[in-house]
Amino acid sequence: MKSRLLAGVFLCALMPLTAYAAEPCLPCHLEKSPGAVAQWQGSAHAKAGIGCEKCHGTDHEKMVKGEAKVGMKVCAPCHKKAYEEHRASRHGMGLHSGWGCTRKLPDRKQGECRFCHEEGDEMPRSDVQCARFLKQSAEMGEIGCNYCHSVEDACDSCHSKHMTDLKIVRDPNSCAKCHMGPDHPQWEMWQTSLHGTLNASAGRETGPDCQTCHMPKGTHNVSIGLTMNSGGVPYPAAKAEPARAEMVTICSACHAPSFVKKEFERNDQVRSQSLAILKEAEHVIWDLNDKGLLDPMPADRPPHPLSGPRLVTDSQMLYEDTSHIERLFFKMKKYDYARTIKGAYHQNPAYTHWYGNAELKMDLVDIKSEASRLKERKNGAAPEGAASQASIEDELKALKNKFERGALSADEYAKEKSRVLEKMR
Repeated sequence: MKSRLLAGVFLCALMPLTAYAAEPCLPCHLEKSPGAVAQWQGSAHAKAGIGCEKCHGTDHEKMVKGEAKVGMKVCAPCHKKAYEEHRASRHGMGLHSGWGCTRKLPDRKQGECRFCHEEGDEMPRSDVQCARFLKQSAEMGEIGCNYCHSVEDACDSCHSKHMTDLKIVRDPNSCAKCHMGPDHPQWEMWQTSLHGTLNASAGRETGPDCQTCHMPKGTHNVSIGLTMNSGGVPYPAAKAEPARAEMVTICSACHAPSFVKKEFERNDQVRSQSLAILKEAEHVIWDLNDKGLLDPMPADRPPHPLSGPRLVTDSQMLYEDTSHIERLFFKMKKYDYARTIKGAYHQNPAYTHWYGNAELKMDLVDIKSEASRLKERKNGAAPEGAASQASIEDELKALKNKFERGALSADEYAKEKSRVLEKMR
């Protein structure tokens, strides 16, 4: 006890008087978390007299339980501009896209509620949910999903918890922990592009980095200039055109505007062509579903967390409890389509072509091959003499399913149905 008290007195003697607000916490934390104390001591917060209680509060019992979360609203009163910019950005919807309500799922931690709810408030911040998150265990969801998606409400996703040195967040390495991997390897794309190699050899004045292009002038709105959603679907023109104009302005700080526009027009074409390949594959899968040929069919496997026993190929599709052909499509859409289009916009030829477009086209080959196998298996199982009748019945069933899900208009349905029935005459 005596040594702890002496240590506290010694540290207080080294700090400016304005930092005394933290003094009640220091004797214990010098022993239990000396690294955090040292980081805080060297921060702008310490120099401004902003101590532990200002951010963490005074309820020590809640702190020990992990319930005294230092969320973004704790930082907002002093950092209002950054707070408002962040809330307007894609980072500001990190939890919206990565979470679903877990209170009715088994083995969940009560502390999870705070990611979606303000304390004491039953209304969630968003009603958007994530099926893939809902399929995870609490442990996998925490590290595999929340470590990145909690950026919505956690300034320390990018900033250090106790240090305030802006060199940390101005380093593109701070973006890499989330913006990497098979589904969104922006870090790897940038690092191995001409921009990235110039940055490594000549610095950011010559080679732009993440912050140069996506956080111009230090803004916390990282969505400036984006013309598509996180799934690679283009925004409507009313939203996309102003965003594109913003990005052209940013790029024109180094390049001629005519060159910038030409590059974007080419990359937009790559996106359109890639989306067409993706849609072709998606059509194959829905056709199999309409004909009852998926193995297993949605009704014969665990229900989708959000949509129940039905086929899902949008942003909520799963990579588990699906058929093999859907698993192929998941890779195609989530990984290979994303790498193709993001590789193009990040000026990386290898990611655009070999890691992206080539894989995308081979995925389509695999999906068509698997579809043929499923159809042949169904036809081979039909008794002799009944194959043609079964084929017609399957076509009628498929047409009805397409009509009911809105893929065919009433006129188209009637026309196609007449065409199939004509075969029976």
